[in-house]
Amino acid sequence: MQQRSVVPEILDRLPANDPEAVRSRRDLRRINFLMGNERWVLKNLRHLATAPASTITELGAGDGHLSRQIAHHFPASQLHAWDLSPPPETLPTNLKWHQTDIFDDLSSIQGDVLIANLFLHHFEKDALQQIGTIAAQFSTLLFCEPDRARLPHFHGRLLHPCINRVTKHDLHVSIDAGFSAGEIAEFLGLNPSVWKIREQSNWRGSRRVVGCRI
Repeated sequence: MQQRSVVPEILDRLPANDPEAVRSRRDLRRINFLMGNERWVLKNLRHLATAPASTITELGAGDGHLSRQIAHHFPASQLHAWDLSPPPETLPTNLKWHQTDIFDDLSSIQGDVLIANLFLHHFEKDALQQIGTIAAQFSTLLFCEPDRARLPHFHGRLLHPCINRVTKHDLHVSIDAGFSAGEIAEFLGLNPSVWKIREQSNWRGSRRVVGCRI
């Protein structure tokens, strides 16, 4: 297993309305669908007895697709989506968009359920420890990140004919910045005496963590 390597992604440096960025975000929605990450998040939320009336926060909400789905499926919940990007149009009434850097306002990010989908892999250990202080304000954690392994690279190369140059680059950079077993909880500083952690990886290239406060 190669060491984790965090390299800037092209999409993060492009203006939101750049044609290549628009196409790449469309590619990412398809990749997310193939990985099954959003379905996994919704499934786990349905298993939470408190989810219908919870305060649910998504870090790195991107184009808002997942947060909007959650808002639709759990209309009694309060959604908070945090991202550097501007909010999408016509947000659901139970979804509030925070266009800001999460590291500028760590103490304001609180709630019941914390979600990060393909977000944590953007950061080195020091920043992940800071995100761990955010996690400490929640009772349930749902994280989906790239599995740092050879098979996801192979599957990614199979997608090359269907994706643009930005996605081709960022896909493999994301895998190299992904996580192996135990690293997400370790890098976030999740104390095993405080959190019950359930972790799994699958052939689609996802590493998934559920954290429940003991």
